[in-house]
Amino acid sequence: MIKEQPKTLKPFLSLILSTKIPKIALTLGLVGSLVTTLVGLSIPLLTREMVDGFSMESLNTFLIGIIIIVFILQAVIDGLSMYALAFVGQKIVANLREKMWFKLLRLPVNYYDKNKSGETVSRVVNDTGIVKDLISQHFPQFIGGVITIIGAVTILLFMDWKMTLLMLIAVPITVLFMVPLGSKMSKISRGLQDETASFTGSVQQTLSEIRLMKASNAESTEEKKGLSRIDKLFSYGLREGLIFALVAPLMYLVVMVVIVIIIGYGGIRVAEGTMTTGSLVAFLLYLFQIIFPITSFTMFFTQLQKAKGATERIIDILKINVEDGQEGKDIDIANQAIYVRNVSFSYSEEEAVIKDVSFDVQPGMMVAFAGPSGGGKTTMFGLLERFYVPISGDIIIGTTPIKELSMSSWRSQIGYVSQDSPMMAGTIRENLCYGLEDRQDITDERLWEVAKMAYAAEFIKEFPKDLDTEVGERGVKVSGGQRQRIAIARAFLRDPKILMMDEATASLDSQSEGIVQQALARLMEGRTTFVIAHRLSTIVNADKIIFIEKGQITGIGTHRELVQSHDLYREFSEQQLT
Repeated sequence: MIKEQPKTLKPFLSLILSTKIPKIALTLGLVGSLVTTLVGLSIPLLTREMVDGFSMESLNTFLIGIIIIVFILQAVIDGLSMYALAFVGQKIVANLREKMWFKLLRLPVNYYDKNKSGETVSRVVNDTGIVKDLISQHFPQFIGGVITIIGAVTILLFMDWKMTLLMLIAVPITVLFMVPLGSKMSKISRGLQDETASFTGSVQQTLSEIRLMKASNAESTEEKKGLSRIDKLFSYGLREGLIFALVAPLMYLVVMVVIVIIIGYGGIRVAEGTMTTGSLVAFLLYLFQIIFPITSFTMFFTQLQKAKGATERIIDILKINVEDGQEGKDIDIANQAIYVRNVSFSYSEEEAVIKDVSFDVQPGMMVAFAGPSGGGKTTMFGLLERFYVPISGDIIIGTTPIKELSMSSWRSQIGYVSQDSPMMAGTIRENLCYGLEDRQDITDERLWEVAKMAYAAEFIKEFPKDLDTEVGERGVKVSGGQRQRIAIARAFLRDPKILMMDEATASLDSQSEGIVQQALARLMEGRTTFVIAHRLSTIVNADKIIFIEKGQITGIGTHRELVQSHDLYREFSEQQLT
């Protein structure tokens, strides 16, 4: 359902003014537009003098020379003015995109849980693009057009106020038709932008999971979904095209009627001797100077309606609070115990996913979370990583609640190795150094050292470009075991105080698993380690196993202790280990 469009331009103007407007370029652009307009307004008057005194015998070469100079001067100043105003528009939108990018990188994870990434991308690219077009293209034309119309009408009133008023009758007629059409265009544009964002999100999601789509033989299904969205975009495009199809002929009709009336009335005046031929020619030239800006105004106000809708969405994103912890304490968490005290958490207003969970972890311990799927293991990881904030309770490191630490300080001391070990498109070198502020100071010697520690150096050297090998989008050009070892090498490079592993060997073949297990064992030495266990064989030697069911801890102890005291754990153990 389409939301009601903002009633005023206040949100749009407030957003634009919040960016750093380059005042010097804006001033130069506006002054240039004013000068261009004044120069342009002199052309019809010079033409009148030339026409009224025209004869082959008395051809005024001086006047012709002045007209040529005026034309050249107008073209040069107009070009410089348009560039200055275009610079202003581009700078404003660049600042706007910077603000959005800064905000999107710092929004909490739960924003991305609720919103498709493709739609968010559309806000940054498409919606800001609409604002850019308005400011850098249509706004300069609008400013120049307003100055031209004011100047031309003023001169025309002095030249012949009767003919000028006759010409201005067309204004209320045009407004009468344009206002309702503009309102309709506003609603259509809003719907088109929403559908474009939705379509962008759908395309991105499908293409990012292209292997799943092909493996599932889902081409026909995705084809139908895509065609449905394309048809919606086509429908909105046709409705938008219908408005333009009404506006353009209407404007043309009004313009032609005014021209015919002026020529007819002016011809009578010339025949009566109350107006010279030169004055009629000058009047028609001024009329054309007025007509061209008015036709561009149609595009300006149409684009303005689009920009209002785009602005509303941009403001909605900019209003969202960033992740808590952008500022806070910066402390060393090495050799600090972790205390989880009565923590509860819910993703929404529904039933809590984590309910009154408490446990202690001493420095250097390996702690494993086990339990049935959907019990809350991954959510507990999210709380420890501070992807989410508990609705009650505290997580404490040493004597300091982790919420008092800056997010940068906390996460820089945590190493995370997941099942799929996601990678960014780029080289192995870039992925190893990803997120490190001092990456320029990291030598190749150090990179090879951590790669060797993660048993990754051997396969990296087999690539023709070794560390500069491109891994492809999401690391598709390297195998699962290789991705895991690169992720482990990255963790070695970060030298984390706390290590978090989401069963990093669960999806590997036996050969890769053996190598990765050795690398992980080396990485875990001397570090507090949290592990999500999908297979009990990987955690039988854990110092503490926390068994979670339906968001609650139902057992804590070693493998041996839980086998003796916890029925469901014993059942899991019998199924997997015997």
